[in-house]
Amino acid sequence: MSVALMWEAAAAQGRGPELLAWARESAAALPGGFMRREFLTAPGDRVLVLTWWDAGYDAELPDLPDPAADLVRRAVHRWRFSSVAVEPAG
Repeated sequence: MSVALMWEAAAAQGRGPELLAWARESAAALPGGFMRREFLTAPGDRVLVLTWWDAGYDAELPDLPDPAADLVRRAVHRWRFSSVAVEPAG
C-alpha cells in the first residue's frame, strides 16, 4: 500500500500560474523516494499537489513548505492519507 500527502493552496488574486510554478519547483527539490507526484488546479486559482510514497519508506515523509505569504490568500492545507485499496476501472 501507499501513503499520499496532499498539499493545497489558494493563490492570491491572479497569481495561480505563479503558485503552480512555485509548487512544481518546490516539489522537484523534495528528496527522492516518492512513487509519483501529481499537480492539479481548480477554479479560484487553487493548486493541489499529491505526492505518493511507498508505505515502507523509512524516512519521515517530506512535505512542501509554505509559499511566500504574498503568493497565497489563506493558509496552506495539508492532509495525509493511507491507501486501503486500489480497484481497477470497469
